[in-house]
Amino acid sequence: MKGRSSQNIWVLILLLLAGVVIGGFIANLLSGISALSWLAYGSSFGLASPLMLDLGVLTLQFGFTIRFTIAGIIGIILAFFIYRKL
Repeated sequence: MKGRSSQNIWVLILLLLAGVVIGGFIANLLSGISALSWLAYGSSFGLASPLMLDLGVLTLQFGFTIRFTIAGIIGIILAFFIYRKL
């Protein structure tokens, strides 16, 4: 029974990620249409410029930014409802 529960959580996470990605893609596509440009309204947060760690021989860069849009939030809500129907 425990294996099934953890499997359902992974399905939910994958559906939510798909909702965010598809919502962001739709927001990007529709941002040029004036009647639907409100779907692309959103906010970004994270590291504006990547952090750099220079070890002489090896250089590492770390960066992370998340952008939430109205279409992405709608995608998350739709993904959650799809999960509930499964």
